[in-house]
Amino acid sequence: MTERKPPGVSFESFVDKQIREAAERGEFRNLAGFGKPLDDDNAPYDELWWIKGKMHREGASVLPPSLALRKEAEDAMEAVGRAVSEAQVRRILGEINTRIAAALTRPPAGPPLNLKPFDVDATVARWRSKRDGG
Repeated sequence: MTERKPPGVSFESFVDKQIREAAERGEFRNLAGFGKPLDDDNAPYDELWWIKGKMHREGASVLPPSLALRKEAEDAMEAVGRAVSEAQVRRILGEINTRIAAALTRPPAGPPLNLKPFDVDATVARWRSKRDGG
């Protein structure tokens, strides 16, 4: 819309005409959120709404290192449940145990870690029994 408003035409009618013509050309059909409900307007105002939205869209999170490691440990146990071989289970546990051991020697910032390295042999035994149907 680089066209200038002609003299003698009210600004409102000029803008309305531009919008109507764009709608007729279908320029609003492929906009993000088209056909979706508007966000809740009763929610309290948050100055950081756009930062939080961008982080959510990009899957980013800001957790203290100790909580991030706890989350990694949970994810590792879920990965163990999906593992297809004992070698894969041992690799997953070895990687997370290395991170946990490092965090125990030099505690990360944030809440207490409340983790200890996983017992690899016991976890492998549980994985085998679940896999074998027991």
